[in-house]
Amino acid sequence: MLQATQTVIEQALLSLGYGKEMVDLLREPMRMMTVRIPVRMDDGSTQVFTGFRAQHNDAAGPTKGGVRFHPGVTAEEVKALSIWMTLKCGIADLPYGGGKGGVICDPRRMSFRELERLSRGYVRAISQIVGPTKDIPAPDVMTNSQIMAWMMDEYSRIREFDSPGFITGKPLVLGGSHGRETATARGVTIMIEEALAASGIPLQGARIAVQGFGNAGSFLAKFMHEAGAKVVGISDVHGALHDPEGLDIPHLLDRRDSFGAVTNLFKDTLSNEELLELECDVLVPAAIENQITAANAARIKAKTIVEAANGPTTLEATHMLHDRGVLLVPDVLASAGGVIVSYFEWVQNNQGYYWTEREVDDKLRAMMVRGFRDVYELHRTRRVDMRLAAYMAGVRKTAEAVRYRGWV
Repeated sequence: MLQATQTVIEQALLSLGYGKEMVDLLREPMRMMTVRIPVRMDDGSTQVFTGFRAQHNDAAGPTKGGVRFHPGVTAEEVKALSIWMTLKCGIADLPYGGGKGGVICDPRRMSFRELERLSRGYVRAISQIVGPTKDIPAPDVMTNSQIMAWMMDEYSRIREFDSPGFITGKPLVLGGSHGRETATARGVTIMIEEALAASGIPLQGARIAVQGFGNAGSFLAKFMHEAGAKVVGISDVHGALHDPEGLDIPHLLDRRDSFGAVTNLFKDTLSNEELLELECDVLVPAAIENQITAANAARIKAKTIVEAANGPTTLEATHMLHDRGVLLVPDVLASAGGVIVSYFEWVQNNQGYYWTEREVDDKLRAMMVRGFRDVYELHRTRRVDMRLAAYMAGVRKTAEAVRYRGWV
């Protein structure tokens, strides 16, 4: 993941005319912290967890990015994700650099109180390098508004004043923003609309297949269904459901469990691999990385792919799809809705003035549409694939901030 990201970062910077020094600076985070977090478990024992916080570059402003709790978290993954956050912020023209954090743990095997102790312990461990003007965390994989609330409370205790702007993705009553929970899915919805419009395909009746039925995937399926599209396939960790006439999305949403699983309730299911190869107009990988590879890219039938997950398509597969004329809207553009509404939350916290859901949605749409059109124009005029175009659009702001500061 990190190596592939660095490869495209180098291509993007060289294509924009920057030199080797800029590549050397921006191919790695400027700061990476590894912490050890002792947590008293419910049985009285103490378990020590390993956590990370990467800050890619703060030339354009404080760093910003989520914190994930997952057994598969690695230092390399966190580094790569911090670079992607820089690109998302650059595409959206936000005054941020990219950050990312993670803790190696399995929240599904921990009690509510154990999770609280871990959340507070993580904040204590990284408290010297984060803050409203330094680095602003947010929810990510297997973290939520409750975990953000504990982290905000712990940071406020350490600093001895209320600090809602320290973290985003909080509950509304603690300074959260309307629209934050659905922000990623709203952004992906807007990207599907723009991509279909660019291809001359109406959204009404368009066939959509969504891999993943967690937060982003389930809300996306709901929004597509409400917009009149046919959601012909959805999947979760157990398998996939398919109906060429369109699935009953409200029924499936009612039956899914807290981890987004629903296919285990049905007998006639497909595999996740088969879902990727369905006949459809738009394929949305909204699960995990490396789902579309050189091994299956030739069998992908969708003419448009919109990446809601981080890194679902390998570089080799990206090139194969581009050569076939598939329009691929990359993750750093398609899933930027989350960080955009996190930025809105931070702005509202700083002002002490809060917006309606309509205001949030309108501002989100304007920024996502502008981001898509900037990237699509680079893709068209430079004759490069959409991923390289997005990296070029995303890295330019940080590179220019670095240049003006005189760092390189």
